Order: sequence, then structure tokens, then C-alpha cells
Amino acid sequence: MLDLRPNCECCDRDLPPAATNAMICTFECTFCADCAGDVLKGTCPNCGGELVRRPVRPAAKLARFPASTKRVLKPQGCAGVVA
Repeated sequence: MLDLRPNCECCDRDLPPAATNAMICTFECTFCADCAGDVLKGTCPNCGGELVRRPVRPAAKLARFPASTKRVLKPQGCAGVVA
């Protein structure tokens, strides 16, 4: 089950469970579409994997399978990161 992390690891933008601009890699590292495309060029800076659109969990399933509340943030951001 995906964590559905609540924020972009680069810019700390909120990414609620229904966000259509959330991008993830196979390790569930999470970024907003702006950082994923403009800064990271579609590649996860943590593992080198491809960043793809995170699926939206149906609202009816969130009560039983809630999104994560743990925020993950790169203190230095992702500017200048070479993936």
C-alpha cells in the first residue's frame, strides 16, 4: 500500500491524497510535478528511478487506509541536485 506522503521532498508543497500533481518513484519518494519536471527532470534524486504520477486513492478508502502524515523534506531542497 502506498504511503501517500503529504508533501514534496524538495519544496515542501502540500500534496494531499487527491493531488493530481504528486509524483513518486518505486520507493515512494514524493515530489510535486513542478520539482519533478523542472528541477529533477523526471528522475528521483534518491534512487535514480523514474518519477511517475502518483495514483489517487479513492476517498471512500481513505478512512480505512489513511494517507501518511509523516513529512519528508530535503533540508537543502533539490536545487542543484544531480539525479
